[in-house]
Amino acid sequence: MDIYQALFRPILFSGVKVDPEWLHQQSFRVLGWLDQTYQSQVSHWLRAQLHRTYCLDDPRLQQCLWSITFTNPLGLAAGFDKDGVASGLWADFGFGFAELGTVTFHPQPGNPRPRLFRLLTDRAVLNRMGFNNQGAAVMAERLRKRWGQRGDGRGDGGDRPPSTAHFPLGINLGKSKITPLEEAAQDYLNSFRLLKDWGDYFVVNVSSPNTPGLRSLQDKVQLAPILQALQQENTEQKPLLVKIAPDLEWAAIADVLELAQEYHLAGIIATNTTIQRDGLKTRIIEQTGKPVTEEAGGISGVPIRARSTEVIRFIYKETQGQLPIIGVGGIFTAADAWEKITAGASLIQVYAGWIYEGPWMVRRILQGLLQKLDAEGLESIQQAVGRGN
Repeated sequence: MDIYQALFRPILFSGVKVDPEWLHQQSFRVLGWLDQTYQSQVSHWLRAQLHRTYCLDDPRLQQCLWSITFTNPLGLAAGFDKDGVASGLWADFGFGFAELGTVTFHPQPGNPRPRLFRLLTDRAVLNRMGFNNQGAAVMAERLRKRWGQRGDGRGDGGDRPPSTAHFPLGINLGKSKITPLEEAAQDYLNSFRLLKDWGDYFVVNVSSPNTPGLRSLQDKVQLAPILQALQQENTEQKPLLVKIAPDLEWAAIADVLELAQEYHLAGIIATNTTIQRDGLKTRIIEQTGKPVTEEAGGISGVPIRARSTEVIRFIYKETQGQLPIIGVGGIFTAADAWEKITAGASLIQVYAGWIYEGPWMVRRILQGLLQKLDAEGLESIQQAVGRGN
């Protein structure tokens, strides 16, 4: 029995109606403690229980991308662990990788509360967090303490639990709200300089709807200087990706793909949250009493599923499968994950789905992917990438 879905979710979502952000913060108190005390016997025991419950290891799910080994294609999306508080813990929940952030160069509190809402009838999340985080310097120091001081920022693995010995971490970079748009390149560069030793790959986030003007940086003219500055600094050739919005027109996505080729990007993350409100069943946000159409923020979850898959398929076809894609948006089941992969995503990420489905979700999706491989007569998940095109 899935105790999360049977007991905890009904209480938290519909019973006591706990504020989602408060619940997130309390959860991270526990997760942060568990990760910080990873050398203690109690922590080792608890993490062993997590690993036994949630993890599924099978070589058919493994693939190598950018010279990084991913034990499975399912990752935790940016926005969940904004400050890298539990960076060493996500492998024990069964994830194949995790993306930290979004982090900005300047610490910032984010937008006024309330700013995080569940749209239960739509199985969606509306957020206007506004890149609340402690800043790149704090994240860099936290990761240094957690992972050691080797040049690659990940330590030698000698004191890590087995499940995290080769666990890939991405770092999602955003623009500080106080930084003018014309100085965005320097702002991203400052964060990258502080964090470049600690991430296995990096993401330029120019697609959040919750920082004024940020999405304008997806424009070819404005995005190019950011990518140029980062790649000039990127002497170790860490994989650099761009995360795009689902609301872009096809021509604008094609422009980003041209830049990806010009600046030797490692891939695209498709997609961020949407500002569209079409087709939502939710009419009123209970916490504010306002119509959902009047509430600012981006929507993730089921409403974005189809559009994100369309964008993945477009990118895969436009690049003839030569540019790796991380697919994110509305993944709740193995069927959702398979759809993203066969559309062209080499890796996939979850956020809203994990909140709704709970920690057992990862294992269920991985089991379902293995069943799909068997049904299709495939030997590895890599063979499924783009198979539906």
